Amino acid sequence: MSVWLVTPILQHLVQSAMAAAGFEVRSTIVRLYYGFRGGDRPKNAEAEFPEVCVSPKGAYEPWMLFRKPISERTVAENLRKWKTGALRRLAADKPLPDAISGGRTPKREEAIADHPCLKPQHFMRILVRALLPLGQGTILDPFMGAGSTIAAADAVGYDAVGLELDAEYFALAQESIPGLAALYPGFRGEEIEVELNGHVEHFQANTQMALALAESSTSYRAQDGRRR
Repeated sequence: MSVWLVTPILQHLVQSAMAAAGFEVRSTIVRLYYGFRGGDRPKNAEAEFPEVCVSPKGAYEPWMLFRKPISERTVAENLRKWKTGALRRLAADKPLPDAISGGRTPKREEAIADHPCLKPQHFMRILVRALLPLGQGTILDPFMGAGSTIAAADAVGYDAVGLELDAEYFALAQESIPGLAALYPGFRGEEIEVELNGHVEHFQANTQMALALAESSTSYRAQDGRRR
């Protein structure tokens, strides 16, 4: 089983390409969060069209699931032989949901790995844990970035291999993976939880805005290298 993250507007293109390459489209896991993508008024005409937005305000990320066609007649037989072909449940009585609420990446994680697309460990551990249905095998991340996927695998107790073309990000991953994996000891992706105000708590907020307010804005670097 493999998972791909893209912007929603490109989702249909990636799914079509993966299907054409011979992979089975196996639904999508949606990460719900309050983001900053979309919702803008027409450029240079904001005052003229105050009640118009060019696109909806972003509130989710699609993590598309694909599966190489199984070699055995049934999923059960494939699991027995290859240990793969399905997803791991949160618990025997709790299937993995296709929508997971979660806040923005916590400040403590950004302080460890200064990467523009760093994903939160709470979501990544849930997702990574699910990818090995029997808890056996190896996670492969061919676009490792700062190593959040590898750190999540380490925290869950899985073997993992990460590849990264950018030498700077590869060096960052080497430094950040141990620190990210050491956060939230005891949390191994077996429950749907979210980081709120520095504590791991069950998500009971009524709106996505509550998640945005739980953490301060993400810092970024300008072209001159200064943090803003």
